[in-house]
Amino acid sequence: MNAQDHPSTQSDSSDELERAAETFERPLASVIGDYQEVGTDSKPTRGVFLLPNMITTGALFAGFYAVVAGMQQDFYAGSVAIFVAMVLDGLDGRIARLTNTTSAFGAEYDSMSDMVSFGVAPALLVFNWSLVTAGKAGWVAAFIYTACAALRLARFNTQLASSDGRLFTGLASPAAAALAAGSVWLGQHYGLAADEPLSMLLHGAMLVSLGFLMISNFPYQSFKKINLFARVPFVRVLLFLLVLGLVALNPPVALWTLFFAYALSGPMQHLRRKVVVVPSTVTHAEPHSDEKQTEQTLQ
Repeated sequence: MNAQDHPSTQSDSSDELERAAETFERPLASVIGDYQEVGTDSKPTRGVFLLPNMITTGALFAGFYAVVAGMQQDFYAGSVAIFVAMVLDGLDGRIARLTNTTSAFGAEYDSMSDMVSFGVAPALLVFNWSLVTAGKAGWVAAFIYTACAALRLARFNTQLASSDGRLFTGLASPAAAALAAGSVWLGQHYGLAADEPLSMLLHGAMLVSLGFLMISNFPYQSFKKINLFARVPFVRVLLFLLVLGLVALNPPVALWTLFFAYALSGPMQHLRRKVVVVPSTVTHAEPHSDEKQTEQTLQ
């Protein structure tokens, strides 16, 4: 006879663990207090959801570790840590929606985590990699990237209710961070000289350009409307395997290429929508009044 035959045994064990946790938490909670949030029914709820906030904390830890790794000249670990933070950042929100554990606290905590992992960490990683000897221009370029990431996140938070879920306005900060970290990973992988004038110029220009793309009005696909539980054509699975194989063969080159193409997709869509004239919308101009009068005279 096992524990499955006695559900009351499992309930008693979980109650004991809960009481033990409360015993340890009570002294700390008396100093810090508890979090209260007003729900949709206007009734305050106490506490926060554990699972999505644990994932957000993992993303925050990865971003902070990227900063520490960059300060210790371990640029490979710092670059990979930013990609780990990006994966965790994509999971916390989706898991919260799937498990119905979304909250205002989780949204704000995720935004703070994004600022560290995708605003501060990439700028400092690139700065320590290539811009330390660039003088004021180096840290100004890093600051511009960080400030633009903060502005991008603030705009996203304020426009969240009215924005189209299918598109981002401006390059998302995780994608910008992936491109910046991918550049460092690429240079570290091939042993490129980061302190040469040309390299410093390119990395500084990259940070400023990524900052501009984040605060721009260029449209970017968000991929949030992809239904992972729907049936898809068989060839789509083969394409996923192809991309996965390319990433496995050479991760820094494949990831940098993917995110570079994604960063260019926003300006390209903007040009296609605003500059290129669609033939069907072009109307023929009316004849000039002098031409009309000449035709009437000939008739």
